Amino acid sequence: MKMKPKQTIIQFRNCHLLRNHHIIVEDLWVRAGQIIDPEKVFFDEQEQANLQIDCKGAIIAPGFIDLQINGGYGVDFSNDVTTVEEGVRKVSQGLLAHGVTSFCPTLVTSPASTYHAVLPKISKKAGGRHGATILGCHVEGPFINSNKKGAHPQECIREFENGLQTVLDMYGSLDNISIITVAPEKAGASSVIRELSSRGITVAVGHSMANLRDGEVAVQHGAKLITHLFNAMLPFHHRDPGLVGLLTTDNIPPNSMVYFGIISDGVHTHPAALRIAYKTHSDGLILVTDAISAMGLTEGRHRIGQLDLEVRKGRAYIAGTDTLCGSIAPMDECIRFFKKASDCSIEYALEAASLHPARCLGIEKNKGTLNYGGDADFVMLDDSLNILSTWIAGECVFERKTAR
Repeated sequence: MKMKPKQTIIQFRNCHLLRNHHIIVEDLWVRAGQIIDPEKVFFDEQEQANLQIDCKGAIIAPGFIDLQINGGYGVDFSNDVTTVEEGVRKVSQGLLAHGVTSFCPTLVTSPASTYHAVLPKISKKAGGRHGATILGCHVEGPFINSNKKGAHPQECIREFENGLQTVLDMYGSLDNISIITVAPEKAGASSVIRELSSRGITVAVGHSMANLRDGEVAVQHGAKLITHLFNAMLPFHHRDPGLVGLLTTDNIPPNSMVYFGIISDGVHTHPAALRIAYKTHSDGLILVTDAISAMGLTEGRHRIGQLDLEVRKGRAYIAGTDTLCGSIAPMDECIRFFKKASDCSIEYALEAASLHPARCLGIEKNKGTLNYGGDADFVMLDDSLNILSTWIAGECVFERKTAR
């Protein structure tokens, strides 16, 4: 009888772990792509580490999870229909340098033909050296409000004419979708939200003219996320705070948690607004990049699809103008900016990009923590929160080159 070969046990030593909202001095043990309890290994199995890695005092935090990213490195998930698989691979690989180990490729409002062509080609996929894990797509539209469409094309915006059937006809299938953003004030939205939630889809509200009551009804029917808080929604008003009021409402089920994405790129959300959101409802705050295809491109002029744009001093503009055309800050930059703007702890800033999005998607048993039994997806950082290396399933998939 053949003996099963023993799996390598890796001990990461001389490190500071982010675990249970605290940074502690403790080793991290990994086997077969999962985080393990060293006491059980030592006492129950009488095994020791086969490999030790000296982390030289680095912080080890759960890998970052980006729930809203439209593209990067010259790739636009919604427009590069014929090359979408190659484009997703390119972005997935590029994200590793920024500590992102899982993400939701995001499609903006598009015609049904685009969804039918693109969605089947972006399947959920485990990460590795080839790139970050794909958790499923975030479809941001087309069931949004024309008055808050932002850069979404007006001619593609749709109503819930036949309820859920309209949604199924539009996307073709829900198999590769994890998040759907809708405007909750649309006729028939409540029943659609209930149906989608019952199928395990995370429903987000956004690109909306909804008042607070519309938002509360949406949450009562299963919605649990607000898409890019403050952006593409009614501004806060003291007599009706709109969707922003969901951060403090008491008119939703007692066990409901409202999460909200927020873009902390130094452009889309003022530092004071970041502080308001953080101090009002810290448990629900999720950092998202909402990055466009220009993320990761060099300074200068670029042509992406039908659009000419310029990257100047870390911002993307429509070429020849001073009109901003989207976020290009990667996740690690957003974390550093948010920490400085909010004066939050290192622990909180890191969890807002890992634990919180994992909880929103209901995957916190596997992602977003360094708990025993979870996936060994993590990042090593210095004290200034710069990425030193990125690991997926216990394998180093990116390492920062150090100057010699």
